[in-house]
Amino acid sequence: MPQKNSKTLLKKKVKKKGQEKYVLRLFVAGLNPKSQKAITNIKKICHEYLEGRYDLEVIDIYQNPIFAKDGQIIAAPTLIKKFPEPLRRFIGDMSNTVKLLVGLDLTSKK
Repeated sequence: MPQKNSKTLLKKKVKKKGQEKYVLRLFVAGLNPKSQKAITNIKKICHEYLEGRYDLEVIDIYQNPIFAKDGQIIAAPTLIKKFPEPLRRFIGDMSNTVKLLVGLDLTSKK
């Protein structure tokens, strides 16, 4: 019997909680490698797990420093999930897919 890879198993665990629209903001500091990796990773996650039900705004705090102050951004990259509630923040290059899916309430910790 063929063994399923972990990505396939993870997709099966994704919750089907209605069709909430996710509102996400990714704050980056320029186009350095860490920022580019965060953009690529979050876009991939959104495409695979939130297809058609997300708004992702990428904000460069070098170009728009007022957004960093208003969003209380102390590190970049930072992802903020504004909706659905509760509001959540993630810092880093968004490479830990499991942590993000749990934090975005798309799957359980199990």
